[in-house]
Amino acid sequence: MSSEESARHLKSLLIHLLRQRREEINNALVQRRNEIHRRIRHRKFLLQRMKRMRMIAPSTHTRPWTITESTDWWERVVMKEFQPRDWLEKFRMSKDTFFLLCNKLEPRLARMNTNFRQALPLEKRVAVALWRLATNVEYRTISVLFGVGCSTVGQCVREVCHAIVLLLKPLYLQQPSGQELDETVRLFSMRWGFPHCVGVIDSLHIPIITPPNKTTHCWNSNGWHSVVLQGVVNGLGQFWDVCAGFPGSTEDVTILQNSTLWTTASEGGLSPQPPRNVMGQPLSYLLLGDAAYPLQSWLLKCYPESAQLTPRQRRFNYHLRHAHSVIENAFQRLKARWQCLHKRNDCRLDLVPTMILACCILHNMCEVHGDTFIEEWVEEVSQAECLQPNDTLPSYMDDPTAERVRSLLCDYFHQQQQQDGGHAAESMPYRPIASFLNSAETTAAAELLTLL
Repeated sequence: MSSEESARHLKSLLIHLLRQRREEINNALVQRRNEIHRRIRHRKFLLQRMKRMRMIAPSTHTRPWTITESTDWWERVVMKEFQPRDWLEKFRMSKDTFFLLCNKLEPRLARMNTNFRQALPLEKRVAVALWRLATNVEYRTISVLFGVGCSTVGQCVREVCHAIVLLLKPLYLQQPSGQELDETVRLFSMRWGFPHCVGVIDSLHIPIITPPNKTTHCWNSNGWHSVVLQGVVNGLGQFWDVCAGFPGSTEDVTILQNSTLWTTASEGGLSPQPPRNVMGQPLSYLLLGDAAYPLQSWLLKCYPESAQLTPRQRRFNYHLRHAHSVIENAFQRLKARWQCLHKRNDCRLDLVPTMILACCILHNMCEVHGDTFIEEWVEEVSQAECLQPNDTLPSYMDDPTAERVRSLLCDYFHQQQQQDGGHAAESMPYRPIASFLNSAETTAAAELLTLL
């Protein structure tokens, strides 16, 4: 019996020792597992802390949104060492106008610093957008130059263009009304010799890259993709009405008839009431266009060229072509200053209309504040890669009653020529930008001189 009891006692002891050992092993495994989890959590904490410190504190390493050398270029070279000529060539406006622009855009573009990163300065964001509008270079190039990411460049261009349209359009691009209409007509008559004219209308095709879809809609009559800008300028070549965004396949007359300008002009919104007199007859204020537009009582164009034209009609054609050159000059200065409208624009198609409108507003702003226009810019855009489409509207789309207005102006110019004693050369108004004289105007002048 004693041997059996000792065996049972030994067995119980062994079982107890095994259970104790198993508990120790389990406890050790739990402690090890807990220690592993603790170290993982601590490592994650340290990594997050280091990431926050890199975002807040200066670092010698390249960060996603900044490059030390490029930041130094902006802060030291541009802001401190740029001369007036440098501001004009790089940003297409004077330094004073640049900071005026920044002040006007501040309510829309101001950003606050956070604990995670410093906000991009307002002036730098505006400069990025202007550089893109002035040069049309790739986002990657601007990214390296200004020390920002490519996505930041695109964001700056979009936000600045939208802010310009929202905040500056009421200040620099508005349809004249009231006394402004009379002043616009007086200025146009004084500079261009055409009476009762409130502006000149024309269209400009802006080249774009091949869109991902709807390629046929943007394919214009000259065989390249474009978006159309319809503009109206005053006697100083400043835009007061802009309609942009129609695809290149759209005809000029369709754009006009679908714009607010057509409704306003048809309802007499471009002329004071009662209308002013010309040659003793009341006449609404006029717009001048080319052969792509329909003849209306408020929109005049030249007589179609033919051997049956009378001397009065040829004289009328000369004066209208001469006055029409103001918008040709304006378009050329617009493209020369903001070359994103001259080169193929690779922005998203939904941004292009806003970008066009923003460029027209900036054009007016620079003209109003008297910023110098460098003639070398014109040479850069004089050799156009893509010729502008030249549409001609059939005569049956003209308003027959509008011929009375055109005949009245023929009589007016004939009377002016007689009052000047037949010296047509002395009666011709002075043209301030002679370097933009086109071949059509030169031909018309020669024809007029042969008639005299």
